[in-house]
Amino acid sequence: MDLTAINRNATGIHVPALDVTLDKAAEQREVVQAVKAVNGTEMFGPENELCFQRDPETNRFVVRVVNRKTKEVLSQVPEEYVLRLAADMKKPG
Repeated sequence: MDLTAINRNATGIHVPALDVTLDKAAEQREVVQAVKAVNGTEMFGPENELCFQRDPETNRFVVRVVNRKTKEVLSQVPEEYVLRLAADMKKPG
């Protein structure tokens, strides 16, 4: 399983400079495929899965490990309190 496409700045990996930026849809497909590959390995356990979501208030990506059955969030980066701090900082003073 090759996940180097997720982190193009990883140390020790040579990535040629691209003159043309990747289409956003192509980037999203790469991320979806990588998440499916990780979830297929059951790296987080047979009942858990990795999820990527965008926080609606801060417009930042959130990575979560979620129980498939109960939908309980087991882990989240950035944590909820960090997202709320970022949302509060965006509000006009």
